[in-house]
Amino acid sequence: MKHSLKQVYLVGGAVRDLLLNIESKDNDYVVIGETPETMQSLGFLPIGSDFPVFLHPKTKEEYALGRTERKSGKGYTGFVVDASPKVTLEEDLARRDLTINSMALDDENNIIDPFNGQVDLKNKILRHTTNAFVEDPVRVLRIARFLARYGDEWQIHPTTYKLMYDLKDQGELDHLVPERVWLETEKALNEKHPELFFKALHGLGIFPEIEQMENIPQPVKHHPEGDVFVHTMLVLKRAAELNFNIETRFAALTHDFGKPISFKKQGNLRGHEREGVTVVKQFCKRLKVPNRLRDIAILTSDNHTLCHTVDQLRAQTIHKLIVTNMNALVHPERFIAFLHACQCDAQGRGDLHKDKPYPQAAKLMAIFTELQKMDKKTIVKTALEKGKKGPEISEYMKLEEINCIKKLLASDTLNH
Repeated sequence: MKHSLKQVYLVGGAVRDLLLNIESKDNDYVVIGETPETMQSLGFLPIGSDFPVFLHPKTKEEYALGRTERKSGKGYTGFVVDASPKVTLEEDLARRDLTINSMALDDENNIIDPFNGQVDLKNKILRHTTNAFVEDPVRVLRIARFLARYGDEWQIHPTTYKLMYDLKDQGELDHLVPERVWLETEKALNEKHPELFFKALHGLGIFPEIEQMENIPQPVKHHPEGDVFVHTMLVLKRAAELNFNIETRFAALTHDFGKPISFKKQGNLRGHEREGVTVVKQFCKRLKVPNRLRDIAILTSDNHTLCHTVDQLRAQTIHKLIVTNMNALVHPERFIAFLHACQCDAQGRGDLHKDKPYPQAAKLMAIFTELQKMDKKTIVKTALEKGKKGPEISEYMKLEEINCIKKLLASDTLNH
């Protein structure tokens, strides 16, 4: 770290990760007692628009001037920033979200820890550093994301939970910007324990579609684990345990969004698959969820029951599922994510079901593989020789594909 700055400290996540023996992705430094002019005279490149942040001329690591922030409006944009040379290291650390992120390391590897972050790190407690926590409502999502990263051995401190609920009661969470909510949610979905993110935020009104699953009963025969919320969290947990991608995890989270609607309408869960499509669309529109995730979520909501009952389906229905509904021959990656989500749905029903085989996915995958192998060019050529034109060729192809499925179902191939 060669520079002529007197007080430079490694701060935040890098110090926390060092103590946890985790490799840190980024090193962030705070500089105390300097001005933007000094930084630039030493070759640091300014990149911050809201407050003075600079890139090191060689390492390109971030160096920020120590600063304090004072709330001046609703949401997380209303701040007055003071980055004068008089700001102390402790004042800078005090504005940070959690005690475990409010430590600093000096040039001689001494840890500066005014808020006892090391104790909380040892005891696996997520605790707000100071009441500055309430000044940025996004921190409510961030703390839940840390829980998703570290697992259920960790806990949010009761006083911090109270602050989270205070923010809800004051209407501050109503000012969360959709893009920021989705950014934190997307990160949480990719963590090891994504279900803990939604459990921690349950009751705060950030995800009403998920909260309304609570106390919606399910038939005990198929769902010994409890209500729709309990089931959904187990399905998402399973998707993470099996290390499935975010497409599968998002489909796992949203696959039963229709159950509360069906139950309120008719007192049972019939038709929840189709009902869920509208709710998924609304959820994705509100949070500006990427289309690729929205599409797999819609398809999974609409079709997951067909996957579970594949053994009772006729060849025509299986064809409709794979070729028409899923468009699997064009989007095989989406079809695979769907099968994975259906597996998690079947296995997310308590300990007795967790490791239960799910042969339905293998069966549909085998059929899909055979459909992929079909010689389309020869089939089209034959159709043309038979005088077929336009839509008739597509219909001929469809019949050939259905015949292929019929032969597979009649053979013993799929049962081994």
